[in-house]
Amino acid sequence: MRIVSWNVNGLRAVHAKGFLPWLAGCGADVVCVQEIRARPEQLPPELVAPPGWFSALAPAERLGYSGVALYARRAPDALQVGLGEPEFDVEGRLQVARWGDVTVVNGYFPNGNGKERDNSRIPYKLAFYQAVFDHLKPAFDAGQAIVVLGDFNTAPEAIDLARPKDNEKTSGFTPIERAEVRRWLAAGWVDTFRHFHPDQTGAYSWWSQRFGVREKNIGWRIDLALASPGAMPFLRSAEIHHAVRGSDHCPILVTLDGRAPEKGAAPSPPP
Repeated sequence: MRIVSWNVNGLRAVHAKGFLPWLAGCGADVVCVQEIRARPEQLPPELVAPPGWFSALAPAERLGYSGVALYARRAPDALQVGLGEPEFDVEGRLQVARWGDVTVVNGYFPNGNGKERDNSRIPYKLAFYQAVFDHLKPAFDAGQAIVVLGDFNTAPEAIDLARPKDNEKTSGFTPIERAEVRRWLAAGWVDTFRHFHPDQTGAYSWWSQRFGVREKNIGWRIDLALASPGAMPFLRSAEIHHAVRGSDHCPILVTLDGRAPEKGAAPSPPP
């Protein structure tokens, strides 16, 4: 099961840059998309329901803002949209889909910047993190296989951005935001990319759109895939597809294998 996550920074914009050919050729079974910034009626039919794909869009109430979408090679056995909490659900930030024993969570975690880039939305952001954590906790505690993918809008550690010293007061790298990600990890969630690439530097998934920034790889790793302990026996790889263009983010990928190792056996090495 290959699961891709990509903040496309506008589904209409990325469509004009070749999203559907990328989708057809990406080899994914499930594609989680964030920041669609459109309602279904604003999109061409081939983007709302690409042939050969199950699709589900969860836009924000506010036009041109936020929203998530899910594309999959087969329909999920269950799909939940939102948390059931209006303060979050109006922004179209979450889908929870289940295929068999695997639950895939498509999340677009808020940015902490206010209208004046003053970090005033950090409390809202942290409340969303907490709400998602609490919502998943019963399944997590039951040992279910869960993978939470998306734009977390937080670089967990200094290794995850090019200029950590310059951004200690910037939303996405403030101590309180990083502490929240660490709280998830301390509770048992696993940062899948760091599981396979613990020391890799320069591994980023977002770059400012200022001229030359991406070419110089002055970026941040804020698109994450966190796995529950119940998913870890099936985890085979975690990648960042930094060469894919079309957005200020690039896609990330995790691969799961339904053949879990026998009890007591060592997990298979990544491919």
